Amino acid sequence: MTAETQNPSQEDTEFPCSIDIEIPFHTERLADVAHRTLSVDKELSSLVRRSFSLRNQPQEGSHAAATVLHVRYKATTNRMLRVAVNAFMESLYLVIEVMEHLDVDPGKKQAAKQA
Repeated sequence: MTAETQNPSQEDTEFPCSIDIEIPFHTERLADVAHRTLSVDKELSSLVRRSFSLRNQPQEGSHAAATVLHVRYKATTNRMLRVAVNAFMESLYLVIEVMEHLDVDPGKKQAAKQA
């Protein structure tokens, strides 16, 4: 048993419902754009907490590493968690759609970098 399990922090008892979401991007630049875009808006409810981080993840069969946008949500109830995550997913969809139209497809590698 870890110390955290034996002595939960005050935040863990106030925000017992949580979810971790990982969104992979093929380049660090795209992940950073998504991170900066999505982190601008603060949570509307004081019953929800959100944190962002970026980390590199090796890709199988490639020398390049994907960058993963990690988002952790904590909420007071499952309902509040669901509402917050649904709103986040709508925003994420919009960000990725804009990337596809104005930049490159965030789900595909650029052919020039593979050569």
